[in-house]
Amino acid sequence: MTLPDTGYVRERQILGDPKAIPPTPPIFPVSRSAWWKGIKDGIYPKPVKLSKRTSAWKVEDIKNLIARTGVHK
Repeated sequence: MTLPDTGYVRERQILGDPKAIPPTPPIFPVSRSAWWKGIKDGIYPKPVKLSKRTSAWKVEDIKNLIARTGVHK
């Protein structure tokens, strides 16, 4: 999956979803628990709450994370 130029992406788009049809490959290949621990520790960007039960990340933040870490699958 390629990232859009602007907007937001959801957790399943970032970490992948093997149960989706067709499966979504990860943009940033870490486990869900490692992702949330990294957010808590300040390693990964914090999400933006779009609603009470919906979080997303700014595309710009994810692109910066990939550029900073050099990690991309």
